[in-house]
Amino acid sequence: MPDHSFLAIGECMVELAPATDGLFRMGFAGDTFNCAWYARRLLPADWSVGYATAVGTDAVSDDMLAFMAGEGVETGAIRRIEGRTVGLYMIALKDGERSFSYWRGQAAAKAMADDPDWLDRVFAGRDLLHVSGITLAILAPEARERLCAALARARAAGARVSFDTNVRPRLWADAAEMRAGLMLGASVADTVLPSFDEESAAFGDASPEATVARYREAGATTVVVKNGAAPIRLWAEDMEAEIAPEPVAQVIDSTAAGDSFAAGFLAARATGAAPPEAVRQAAALAAAVIQRRGALAPDIFASGGPVLKAAP
Repeated sequence: MPDHSFLAIGECMVELAPATDGLFRMGFAGDTFNCAWYARRLLPADWSVGYATAVGTDAVSDDMLAFMAGEGVETGAIRRIEGRTVGLYMIALKDGERSFSYWRGQAAAKAMADDPDWLDRVFAGRDLLHVSGITLAILAPEARERLCAALARARAAGARVSFDTNVRPRLWADAAEMRAGLMLGASVADTVLPSFDEESAAFGDASPEATVARYREAGATTVVVKNGAAPIRLWAEDMEAEIAPEPVAQVIDSTAAGDSFAAGFLAARATGAAPPEAVRQAAALAAAVIQRRGALAPDIFASGGPVLKAAP
């Protein structure tokens, strides 16, 4: 039995990613699931990695669960809801930057936090819980409150909570609700992982230092502010640093850049790396990911692969 447990919470969707000749490749992805997928490859065997969400009872939901299990991500914390299905998104790429079109009207994940007792059960005994701004954005306000209350209870019981702000204004009713929801998520987290361009647009932060200060005040003990190719701003345990990421010659697809960064940072910290080293490992993983198409890049971890090796 694994000694430690990582659980990511959110929405996994059907992904249609550009292939060739105007065709699309179907897969399964979603911000916190992407993080879990990469974490599974980085964390050692004494860690279990699971995913918490809700899916439907249809064939594509069956396929999604089979995919997760096949990739080593445990599915025991997934609810199935009759009459619902899973969401779908399609990626469009231009000069390496992506835009998305979404279809999620009947997505079961929007009901994942309807049962607080279920939340407490699946969070119990976890060492690390990971959630994002997208997770919160797809929920109704009262469900968002339930999820964050459950995270707070788990944190009080000893779990560490990480929060990737992943700001997506189109998913929120308005800017005020978005800001309130993001700060609610941060208030129950130990580690907050924002991106400066998003935070500047959402909150008017003048600098990465301002972003750090705001999340410190919310109660975080570690804040890592990503800033594109510029230095990453780290504050952790009364230590501050700037870490410059290695330059990337060509960005092919920025999908999952932040998700893989989160996995790299959290896995490194969970296995004993100091915060600056964890940032460097996270940045190296994200750099490899954005030089490939799609959210999940298994060739990075292939035996004798060019970049990284999976954990033993």
